Amino acid sequence: MKLFVYHTPELTPTDHNPDCAVVIDVLRATTTIATALNAGAEAVQAFSDINQLMTVSEAWAADRRIRAGERGGKQVEGCDMGNSPLLCTPEQVQGKRLFISTTNGTRTLQRVENAPVVLTGAQVNRQAVVDYLSQHQPETVWLVGSGWEGAYSLEDTVCAGAIALPFYEQNPAIVGNDEVLGAVSLYRQWQDQLVELFCQASHGQRLLRLDLLDDIKYCAQTDLLNVLPLQVEKGLLTLKS
Repeated sequence: MKLFVYHTPELTPTDHNPDCAVVIDVLRATTTIATALNAGAEAVQAFSDINQLMTVSEAWAADRRIRAGERGGKQVEGCDMGNSPLLCTPEQVQGKRLFISTTNGTRTLQRVENAPVVLTGAQVNRQAVVDYLSQHQPETVWLVGSGWEGAYSLEDTVCAGAIALPFYEQNPAIVGNDEVLGAVSLYRQWQDQLVELFCQASHGQRLLRLDLLDDIKYCAQTDLLNVLPLQVEKGLLTLKS
């Protein structure tokens, strides 16, 4: 198995796909996806285009769908919620499909949707990702951060490092690019201070300006949920059984 870390979807190779892609958007899309599925959502369907989300979700009865739209950290007008995992309670999402479009994470999902296996990872479900990779040993694995509108983000890279660390400790030969070592080093330095790191990160600063510290604290929890969102068709994620 070889691990590769890419800080943004724009940095991934365009001439081939990995055997397994792990999409990471800690603040907050992949945290929200894991939380919604853990709370009993029927599935999560991701869209990079908010208008397409609105059109497709129209086919679903209003009591069986939730429209989650976020741009710049704020809820999109006409949607039921933004991108806060704290709103994904069983009372809110159980048995419903979450239709989601966010600034960064859903774009990353679209970039790797043709890989044979697509998972989503976050701090909250890190161990579930590690367990899957340990069990299945895909030959090439891309840990793809979502960044912020094409730019590097600390929180996605530290999460990639958290996923990569146990494999690197077992066998340093798993390193496929320099970014893996950078991500592992970042996680080793900050693993006990993730809330502080997220608050210093540029996107954390945006969320703080929107009074969303509780979201940051939630997203910074490691191994909170034993769930693994798996793409079952392009853009559609359910829990791996």
